[in-house]
Amino acid sequence: MFLFKKKNTENILKLIYQKSKFKRYSQFLIGVLIVAAAFNILILPLNIIYGISGVGVIFKYIFGTDPSLVIFIGSVLLLILSFILLGVEDTKHTILGSLLYPIFVKLTEPLIQFVELGNPDPLILTIFGALITGFGLGLIFKAGFTTGGTDILNAIVSKYFKMSLGNAMFLTDGAIILCGGFVFGWETVMYSLIALYIISILTDKVVLGISQSKAFYIVTSEPENVKDFILTNISHGVTVIDARGGYTNDKQKMLLCVVPTNAYFKLKEGIHYIDESAFFVVTDAYETSGGSVND
Repeated sequence: MFLFKKKNTENILKLIYQKSKFKRYSQFLIGVLIVAAAFNILILPLNIIYGISGVGVIFKYIFGTDPSLVIFIGSVLLLILSFILLGVEDTKHTILGSLLYPIFVKLTEPLIQFVELGNPDPLILTIFGALITGFGLGLIFKAGFTTGGTDILNAIVSKYFKMSLGNAMFLTDGAIILCGGFVFGWETVMYSLIALYIISILTDKVVLGISQSKAFYIVTSEPENVKDFILTNISHGVTVIDARGGYTNDKQKMLLCVVPTNAYFKLKEGIHYIDESAFFVVTDAYETSGGSVND
């Protein structure tokens, strides 16, 4: 039985990537098209700096180089580096995005001739550019792909310098934005930071969705009363989990409950009313599956 399970689990990732291929690739291509179009119409004219695209913006300003060519060369070099330092498995799913993104940037370049933006506030354009880019990247990530670029560099820095991926992103993207500050001025840095923040938020929202539920993890000296309150007043199920205090080593019960966001306030205040010293953690629950937590 163990061998049977092991044999099946080895192919799970392959089965995931084979599932709904047409949908995944269509979503991926639409996402790349959106990101590339946003780059040419909004990001490039505003000199917004982020990732490998930011390097293309800087080179165009200094040397007049075609940004798509800079992005393509940079992506190919990073792919080669990834094969050497990260291996084939960690690289193969970034190849398509790394090569198609600069091609789409070149193909969507003429769009700027057909889009008349007038003279709106640069901050407004930055926000819209970031929103469109974040939406496109979300589609790409949700389909199981990336556009390569500094994502590869972040993974390499994270692995070989023993730092978190978040710190690696801060280091690499920070260095690119800093270079942009010296070239374009520090106002551009501020716009770029605003754009990066919005892009990251919207990308997560597209990938994970908008949370309509909250997950409560509750440790209380009144587990039965809290459980009854949830069942009676919130009308949602509760899972009771055996836990042990890390410091005291005492056995205790932890309650897990997923409730709609509009019930958050009622449950939070109910817990405080029943047990003022109760410890609980509340997180967004983007997706729930199965019925065990409602038993």
